Amino acid sequence: MGYVPVKGGTEAIEASIKRLKYERLKGQEIIAINTIRSTMRGMVDQVMSESSLYSPYLAALSIKQAEGSMEEAVFLMRAHRSTLPRNYYSQTVEAETMLVERRISASFKDIPGGQLLGPTYDYTHRLLDFNLIEENPTENQQWLQNYKQELQHIEPFKELKYFPKVVEHLREEGLFEVYEADNTPPIDITKQNLDFPTSRSARLQVLTRGQTGAVTSLGYASLRGYGQVHPTVGEVRVGSVPIYVEHPNEVEHGAEDEFYIGEIKVTEVESFVPVKVKNENNEDELEFEIGYGICYGQNETKAIAMSILDQCLEHTNSDFPTHDEEFVLLHIDSVESTGFISHLKLPHYVTFQSKLDSIRQVKKGVQKNES
Repeated sequence: MGYVPVKGGTEAIEASIKRLKYERLKGQEIIAINTIRSTMRGMVDQVMSESSLYSPYLAALSIKQAEGSMEEAVFLMRAHRSTLPRNYYSQTVEAETMLVERRISASFKDIPGGQLLGPTYDYTHRLLDFNLIEENPTENQQWLQNYKQELQHIEPFKELKYFPKVVEHLREEGLFEVYEADNTPPIDITKQNLDFPTSRSARLQVLTRGQTGAVTSLGYASLRGYGQVHPTVGEVRVGSVPIYVEHPNEVEHGAEDEFYIGEIKVTEVESFVPVKVKNENNEDELEFEIGYGICYGQNETKAIAMSILDQCLEHTNSDFPTHDEEFVLLHIDSVESTGFISHLKLPHYVTFQSKLDSIRQVKKGVQKNES
């Protein structure tokens, strides 16, 4: 169910929109779209993920138009997305082909290919940097030049290097089960209604589109004891993956018929979740299951929380709310939830007055009986 504002009282609405523009312009400062795109990566990535539309430029535009309101920016992007034609479905993206800029594991100190810290706030001091108040372009340009000179002294990769998956190393040891590839076409939740019970492809789509705060909150609830033991992050990857589409006129498709159309930046997480299972002697044994999370841009907290909920929703027989498909999937959508809450601001005169009349009639009846 979704709600959008209804129109009524045209003059008042036009005056409200003018006042909205006044509030944005009265400070007489203009922020460029490219400035938002370049300096607010986290916000841009979050909007793209929740709107499921990969366009840093349009995400920056929506942020400017919404004056930084995430829910409004996502609403704008979803609305624009609904007007775009669906020309192609891309080929399945193989995460092993990711050009990695950040890769860490909380499960092992040493992993095949090594750990790559990359850009992150994880190791920074959470103190306000008052130097940013007086930041100027000249000093920034000089810093960039010095940094690029430092990079020139670092021996570059002689060839393009792809990092192996940590879980594949464990599968080689026989510690994780090897599954056959499931090539069933995924359900497109933007084209079909969400039915319960859902498929895993549908669940993952809803989770990756989910409101970042909501996904994180429910993942945290699971960690605190609502049906989940403590998982370990096997691997976090941030980087760019290539996107290919099939040739539209070829009947038999092969790799030579695919067209490269660009790349997208994603965050991918695989979490290792310990679970107890019964062996042939009906004794408890410890095994690991994998929870998976992926989203546009660099949003590691959301991807980790998504991996927790993914594993939770694989066990829907639990009594905990974080294992309930309907509870989780229908309450994390940004546009749906904010729209439903915001619709309470719309006129409810008839229903409220009806309730008041009912209460008045009851009270009159009580007063008559008492007299």
